[in-house]
Amino acid sequence: MTATAAPPLGAGTTDDGTRDLPQYSLRQILGIWAAATVPMGLLGWVVTPWMSHWLRSRDPFIDALMICFNLGLVWMLVMVLALVRREQGSLAWPAVRDALWLRAPRDPKTERVGGRTWWWVLPFVVLSAGVNALPLDPTGPLPRDFPEAILTDRVTNYFHGNWAGFALLIAVAFLSPIVEELLFRGLLLPRMRGVFGRADILASSAAYTLYHLHQPWSMPESFLDGVLNLAYPTRRFQSTWMGLIVHTAPSLLVAVTTLTLVL
Repeated sequence: MTATAAPPLGAGTTDDGTRDLPQYSLRQILGIWAAATVPMGLLGWVVTPWMSHWLRSRDPFIDALMICFNLGLVWMLVMVLALVRREQGSLAWPAVRDALWLRAPRDPKTERVGGRTWWWVLPFVVLSAGVNALPLDPTGPLPRDFPEAILTDRVTNYFHGNWAGFALLIAVAFLSPIVEELLFRGLLLPRMRGVFGRADILASSAAYTLYHLHQPWSMPESFLDGVLNLAYPTRRFQSTWMGLIVHTAPSLLVAVTTLTLVL
């Protein structure tokens, strides 16, 4: 990709990149957070055990857990698109792109867009890997805590030759970072400055952390990673692609690791 000069600031453009995007009230922010968090929590802790009693499969609980998470993520994606449609009056790509900051990153110092600016994502990917390697999170219940569960015989046996289970996992592994970034960094972050000012990065990360009620053991790492490697680069470069790439990178490792179990 070649770099292009950013358009000058003027009507419809602000120095924080909001470009006439509406600013949400605290009530709206909490409402959107609850609309994402409550269904995921109920699906994870209530619906999953209930569904597992009705499934007839290799491991009904694991199947139910992944089905429920996929349903929750699809709901969140529909919610984001519905809010963008209501705000912009269209789901045409230019409207979605600007509404969710799905633009090429803008270097805040040189005002260049795209090109070599994309390389800034690499240090955040590396830093995110370092944060994920820190012993911050307690171990969650198995098999819910996938990084721990993948080392157990139960999960190894579940995935062996199980292409349907692999498809469910791949859907969760990639839907999760994509949908969460679109919601917390693409939709909420650009619309939180009116309430939180320059603390919008911290507020966005706190909302993202508390959203993980369906897996609360991941909250410490979620907050630190959310501030440093997801919200900060997204805000600094005014591009959701920064956090999206960083957040999705570990899913590639999950996919490769699980594929070895299937094969």
